[in-house]
Amino acid sequence: MAQKLRTRHERRVRRHRRVRKKVMGTPERPRLCVYKSLRHLYAQLIDDQSGHTLVYVSTLDRELRDRVRGPNREAAKEVGKLLAERAREKGIEKVVFDRSGYPYHGVVQALADSAREGGLIF
Repeated sequence: MAQKLRTRHERRVRRHRRVRKKVMGTPERPRLCVYKSLRHLYAQLIDDQSGHTLVYVSTLDRELRDRVRGPNREAAKEVGKLLAERAREKGIEKVVFDRSGYPYHGVVQALADSAREGGLIF
């Protein structure tokens, strides 16, 4: 019998690995990867074929550092707006969404909705 995964983190990582088998980013349609820690929120557009990060935004950016505190919905909205703005500057319109095993509600949903409003197409 398989060993039971006990912690929340282990279950999230397992879901993330399962999804990553199917979700790939390309130069034309990079992968929008979301990660949240207890203090910050990170989002990046990744080209998996070349292994490069094309656009990176987090709550640690100078433009957001003074306006937001912690990985809450307001911070997620700001991160999503800034990510969409930087992606448009680089000519990226379509992305593949990778929620990294997190449930699609709360912070993750706020970031995705904000990025869509900013012009990204999922």
